[in-house]
Amino acid sequence: MKKMLPALAAALTLLAAGAAGAAEEKWSYAGETGPEYWGLLDPAYALCAQGASQSPVNLTGLIEADLEPLKFDYTGLVTKLRRANSTAQADHSAGSFLTAGGRTYELKQIHFHAPSEHMIEGQQFPLEAHFVHAAADGQLAVVAVLYNLGDENPELKKLWQQMPAKAGQEVGMAAQVRAEKLLPENRDYYRLSGSLTTPPCTEGVLWLILKNQSAVSEEQTRQFTELMGGPNSRPAQLLKARAVLQ
Repeated sequence: MKKMLPALAAALTLLAAGAAGAAEEKWSYAGETGPEYWGLLDPAYALCAQGASQSPVNLTGLIEADLEPLKFDYTGLVTKLRRANSTAQADHSAGSFLTAGGRTYELKQIHFHAPSEHMIEGQQFPLEAHFVHAAADGQLAVVAVLYNLGDENPELKKLWQQMPAKAGQEVGMAAQVRAEKLLPENRDYYRLSGSLTTPPCTEGVLWLILKNQSAVSEEQTRQFTELMGGPNSRPAQLLKARAVLQ
């Protein structure tokens, strides 16, 4: 794993850059630059085609394990919203932490995909949020929250109302959004190793997918999809020899 850490740190730098490099993105979610071609677009994206532990996946073949509860110590607020060609990203203030498996990771940003990238036993969901964390050595841990159709989500409403209209833009926050309020109350989870779900598809990422879903309205899902210009989800990748613990 130690050999992976420089690559993970570099991947985090790319994620943190957000919309700043949106105009230079070589990839997309459709056509000749869509997911099936990512591995061919740039040598740096080779893992997208050749990786052994790619994400997202369909969570199946679940294995019972004695997983420690996740500890969320979230303080502070979302500081700005960025628009990239591929997603909407909420940058978070420093000082919020996740403890998982005895390691501590700091929350860096939250971004969204519609429909969901991960599936549970073949079921796909309207929306998925990725809470991206990094340990001091660069190791990444991503908490995935899946959303079911239901009542309007008040925290998502604040984000959507403030979202920049064009790729490459970023704005400060006029209304406070707390990351904790985007999480479901029950934080039981699935655990597996995987990758970033966008180029360069860096592997060595710890994935923690919450079992319980939050609510999002149909109108909110539609608004986000229209803002992105269509779906922004990578199809499920082969699970291969990986174990999904629960």
